[in-house]
Amino acid sequence: MDAPEHDRLDLEHRIHVDLPRVRPEDMVTTQEVEPARDPRGGRDTETEFMLRYAGGI
Repeated sequence: MDAPEHDRLDLEHRIHVDLPRVRPEDMVTTQEVEPARDPRGGRDTETEFMLRYAGGI
């Protein structure tokens, strides 16, 4: 047995060649998610901080 034939048979022995082929465009993962809540609750915390603490300057 020559080297290329031996390599091919060795490869076939080590991997599952009988598995169905999957096309790259079918390799898409999807998961249902809900949007995360707004950590600031819709408030402008930077402006509130400035208005609260800028009066002492």
